[in-house]
Amino acid sequence: MQLAELYQTFSPAAYTLLRVAVGLALVPHGLRNTFGFFPNTGVRALNLKDLAVQLDHGGYRPGRLWALAISITQLLGGPLLALGLFTRPVAAAVLVFLLVANVERWRVGKYFWNQLGLEYTLMWSIATLYVLVNGGGLYSLDHMIGWDW
Repeated sequence: MQLAELYQTFSPAAYTLLRVAVGLALVPHGLRNTFGFFPNTGVRALNLKDLAVQLDHGGYRPGRLWALAISITQLLGGPLLALGLFTRPVAAAVLVFLLVANVERWRVGKYFWNQLGLEYTLMWSIATLYVLVNGGGLYSLDHMIGWDW
């Protein structure tokens, strides 16, 4: 029983760490696809125009719309999740984005991440679903301002 109390004590901090990790993990991808940061990381699209073309070729039309939606989800949604602001609506948008990514990853490489499969995006999808279900948590801006939707 002593460990149960310890786990209960650290649970809000552990959840906050998960929520922050989910949010911040999106930002480098957005910086790369939108502004060309991290150019030697194996991605073909280093700006919105190239991302739009890539999406069009992959069947996600109109590519310009989806490129912008992806960038906004990553660059705005990521920090909002990390801060715990509008947590559930943002997590829902991120989850939809990741579910589409899972379909694409399965189409390209099936399961294993080193084959460009869905293993990696599936893990982030499950973490995002957990954030969606649990909201901002104790250490979030949502909680601080009373928006525990």
